[in-house]
Amino acid sequence: MAAPVVAVVGGGQLARMMTPAATALGIHLRVLVEDSSSSAAQVVVDAPVGSASDEEAILALVEGADVLTFEHEHVPNALLDRLVAAGVAVRPDAAALVHAQDKIVMRSHLDAIGVPIPRWRPLTAREELDDFLAQVGGAAVVKTARGGYDGKGVRVVRASHEVADWLDAMASGAGVPLLVEEKVPFTRELAVLVARRPSGEVRTWPVVESVQQDGVCAEVVAPAPDLHAGTQAEALEVATRIAEGLGVTGVLAVEMFEVPAPDGGDPRVLVNELAMRPHNSGHWTLDGAVTSQFEQHLRAVLDLPLGDTSPLATWTVMANVLGSSLPDPTDALAEVVGRDPQAKVHLYGKQVRPGRKLGHVNVSGTDLADVRARARAAAALLRGERNG
Repeated sequence: MAAPVVAVVGGGQLARMMTPAATALGIHLRVLVEDSSSSAAQVVVDAPVGSASDEEAILALVEGADVLTFEHEHVPNALLDRLVAAGVAVRPDAAALVHAQDKIVMRSHLDAIGVPIPRWRPLTAREELDDFLAQVGGAAVVKTARGGYDGKGVRVVRASHEVADWLDAMASGAGVPLLVEEKVPFTRELAVLVARRPSGEVRTWPVVESVQQDGVCAEVVAPAPDLHAGTQAEALEVATRIAEGLGVTGVLAVEMFEVPAPDGGDPRVLVNELAMRPHNSGHWTLDGAVTSQFEQHLRAVLDLPLGDTSPLATWTVMANVLGSSLPDPTDALAEVVGRDPQAKVHLYGKQVRPGRKLGHVNVSGTDLADVRARARAAAALLRGERNG
């Protein structure tokens, strides 16, 4: 019997980090990469070069594959629908994936299934934004419905003229659809990873705290410290409801705001964003959980029984390496592992650019302050910060 073949669209670090799990499980990974030097292409043997919007490249990718999955959402829905009609197992399929591609579609459906989200509305005219700003009392967040990530396509505004260029572009047909939502007075950001397989089995990992830096995830603490029992239960229930309600197959990341309860009870959660693939908030699972998000995603899309998601340590902290003053962060490897042999370094083989995600470090232990300090120090050294 031949090894199962999993075809993946996207050649970044997420596909790269699927490779060890695929190798361990005897799965053949075939990854469509953007170019031959991309992060995944450096480690995946079967890595054809092509665009996610190139129908011929996608058709060649899925030839003989058991399933098609993704490491990013930028694949035309019409192409995915044609693949499904031709009998290709696409997981998640276009009907689910569109909720991670289009924020208006996502928020509309989350409203329909009763998921708590910030107040919002789609924008078609400047007057609508002015009205919304008056309703929420000042500031709001305007987002592009498609294409935004890591702080891109997001502006905090107090007046409609601050997004006049976006509104004018949309009105002329040259821009993308826009939406506006209230600027939530949150206390911190949380995330829940949930995995679902086609036969319906669902597993979640512990709720984590995500710390942002200029709109980019800089640090994740697993589990989220000092999380109220009621808040934890709500976060896990909401994430599971989304996975089941949207028919997600594979790993789903649900990013949330923790907000104070109006009655003084346990804090509540409001859903902010969705990603239907492995996610930065789950990188801690590579070293801190029985089953990593990357192995679980492969299990889920192949409809294999899902793995144990229990944490392996009291605390695991992931610190991202965002840019570096070094020619290559590997220049600091000897010092990092020499100072802290228990630190787990994951580098992505990317060229250095300011603020770019070049890798991450996981550190686990029983003392949160110590674990956090060690993860930050290791990441700082990889960024070339000598006093890290």
